[in-house]
Amino acid sequence: MNLLNNENLKWRHYKDDENFDYPIDYSDAVLDAREDGRLEILVRWAPNSYCHFHRHTAETSSVVLEGELKVTDIDLLTGQEKSSRIRKVGDFVHKEPGDIHMEKAGPEGALVLFNIYAPEGDGILAESLSKSGEVLSTSSMKKILSKRV
Repeated sequence: MNLLNNENLKWRHYKDDENFDYPIDYSDAVLDAREDGRLEILVRWAPNSYCHFHRHTAETSSVVLEGELKVTDIDLLTGQEKSSRIRKVGDFVHKEPGDIHMEKAGPEGALVLFNIYAPEGDGILAESLSKSGEVLSTSSMKKILSKRV
């Protein structure tokens, strides 16, 4: 599989949401999901668009394949920005569970490969959060695996 020639993948699209006051426009495609809690997923953002504000509840690694991605870490107690960085093509990062952030694509969009590991319990991968930190929804290995059968 060539990750850069990816139009034949089964993409799931997310667009604007009444819970958020910024432009949401991104898609994801599951490359592989295994019973041991390992997930490989490709995510692409439209230019200058965000994904949902979220917290990773699983170990996560990623590499930027195209474009650039601005990642802003948020302190949930204060709602303030803790740090911000722009990840460019080839940038790799590994994060332990608990990472709370926003992601926004640059002017040409972004394509990022994520490797996620959620081996325990119900395999919760991430939580979509409101501005106040309330959990709005969760993504889990259980949900992903049930859709693949």
